[in-house]
Amino acid sequence: MGARTSSRSYTLPVDKLCGQSSGENEPWEGFRELCALLKGKRIALLTGAGCSTESGIPDYRGPETRKRARNPVQYREFVDKPQARRRYWARALVGWSRFSATAPNEGHQAMAQMERRGVLTGTITQNVDRLHTKAGTERLVELHGALEEVICLDCGILSSREELQERLWEVNPDWLGRRAEIAPDGDTEIDDTEGFVVVDCVGCGGRLKPHVVFFGENVPRRRVERAWRIVRDAEVLLVVGSSLAVFSGYRFPRGFAAEGGHVAIVNLGPTRADGAAKIKVKAKSGALLPRLVHYL
Repeated sequence: MGARTSSRSYTLPVDKLCGQSSGENEPWEGFRELCALLKGKRIALLTGAGCSTESGIPDYRGPETRKRARNPVQYREFVDKPQARRRYWARALVGWSRFSATAPNEGHQAMAQMERRGVLTGTITQNVDRLHTKAGTERLVELHGALEEVICLDCGILSSREELQERLWEVNPDWLGRRAEIAPDGDTEIDDTEGFVVVDCVGCGGRLKPHVVFFGENVPRRRVERAWRIVRDAEVLLVVGSSLAVFSGYRFPRGFAAEGGHVAIVNLGPTRADGAAKIKVKAKSGALLPRLVHYL
């Protein structure tokens, strides 16, 4: 790992910040230790779907989501089967207006403020909702891409999701007014998609896909390398709102801990890296991070 030196100095005592000196109860078990671990350190952030649940986007493996069966789209199936593409775009057409209208919550705002204050080496997100960008985060690696963009699988051209939305409504006017529960992929829970018409690339007539990494698809190598630079420039890797069940995110705390780096976790449920973490706090990011940012 690279050289690790503190970029700032702080004078506010941890005990006072966490309510210990005044006799107040600790707001979350382990919060005091988390403050102490992060004090004066260069921090890399790794975020997951749990950061966006407070904005109205469900996660894959949260306490409530685990009660319901999820059937996320698989890369190979999407590429090879026209019916899989029809199913995805039909469900996404209904879900996009709600998904794209979501706003950053207090957790996103706090993380952007941490960047502005100079305590972050950067943010790596597994989310595809662009809420970090909307909150003002600039040094960001979107590990799995973003639903705001569409890519042609045949010619590689990128286009706007909003533009595609208009084209899909034009050829599927009978879908106007449909309502369904939004899903983590930005699509919806609709089973019957017979009769839906899928549009193709305006340039080459090829297959269109959201510019995100589907299950079974690899994260681009250069994107992973950019993420590792953020992690290895840090002294502490702070994981927020992720179960780390998918290896694309889990590789970072696993590798960083193996190299001697400190890993801290803020998540409501269990994570794959709990055993590698120096400290874990069970809390919602929108509640904990604004309080933490006052200290940092």
